[in-house]
Amino acid sequence: MSEENYVLRNWNRVQGIPGGKFLFSRVLSRKAPYFSTIGATIEELRPNYVRVSMKKRRAVQNHIGTVHVIAICNLLEMAMGTCAEASIPKHLRWIPKGMTVDYTAKAGSDITGIAEINPADWKPGDLDVKVQALDTGGKVVVQGIIKLWISEKR
Repeated sequence: MSEENYVLRNWNRVQGIPGGKFLFSRVLSRKAPYFSTIGATIEELRPNYVRVSMKKRRAVQNHIGTVHVIAICNLLEMAMGTCAEASIPKHLRWIPKGMTVDYTAKAGSDITGIAEINPADWKPGDLDVKVQALDTGGKVVVQGIIKLWISEKR
């Protein structure tokens, strides 16, 4: 991946300074405002991989006191979108096409979302992005695939 990717360039500028990850995550959330509803922070970003975290707090809980799966899906979509923007070759573009997730356990703690893309899959057509959400103990609470449509730029 070229160093000229604007997402990676900005990440590399700020991630090492105090509050840099928080600032980067807030700017990202302003680009896609719905992401701001979960208060997530990008923890690690490199081509074809991102790790994002969110705190368990009242605003993202359901009626039984666990993290609501829709908030987790929002976290996973944020992870996927950041990963895609940081990784896509310059001559391609992407748009989400669908999301399939399995709820594998109750989410009773802070949550970490991970998105990974196989670098060889960056070509026109469908691209499956593997996503998973883990609790603080490392247990997978949600896993799935977000399908992207990849096409050539005009």
